[in-house]
Amino acid sequence: MTSVAPPIRILAVDDHALFRQGITALLATQSDMTVVAEAENGHEAIQQFRAHRPDVTLMDLQMPDMNGLDAMIAIRREFPDARIIVLTTYVGDAQVQRAMAIGARGYLLKNLLDADLLETIRAVNAGRKRLAAEASYELAEHSSDEALTPAEIAVLQLVAGGNANKEIADKLSVSEETVKGRMKNILSKLRASDRTHAAVLGVKRGIIDS
Repeated sequence: MTSVAPPIRILAVDDHALFRQGITALLATQSDMTVVAEAENGHEAIQQFRAHRPDVTLMDLQMPDMNGLDAMIAIRREFPDARIIVLTTYVGDAQVQRAMAIGARGYLLKNLLDADLLETIRAVNAGRKRLAAEASYELAEHSSDEALTPAEIAVLQLVAGGNANKEIADKLSVSEETVKGRMKNILSKLRASDRTHAAVLGVKRGIIDS
């Protein structure tokens, strides 16, 4: 008599209820998968993970209260074997690198789910890693780029917030010349034409928050 493997138990984490419903409806069509819990932010994700110990967690990154990256760090600190797949609308290489560095086993774009999601869940549950083609491309595209320092990222985040150099200097408690020097480095490393272009690239690549 052949034994049937139990279904893959899944936790769906996303701040949009309609998206979670869509995921649940898709997975309900699969005999080897079942959604055991849902969460709408990082704090809830940690609580639900503790309560249900899912085989695979689908994690959004941009959420209120606590984002997906922080939730992943907390979950994997407590449960090092947690298998987490990132589902996001963003494919910036810096964000992909951060997610994979803290233990994500998969990275998918929300607009390219369906078959990709099902295959990725099965692969990750079996112990493999899966990256969306776009994520792999972004990583390869910027693999030789020099990374911004934390100090430069802080400046770029304030530039994106519309602050002038003097305001940035005041907020970071550094001189205006220091800000100008960091800005010059940022433009060079990102190959940006000006401050606005640098801010746009920073958001697109996931280096800073939008």
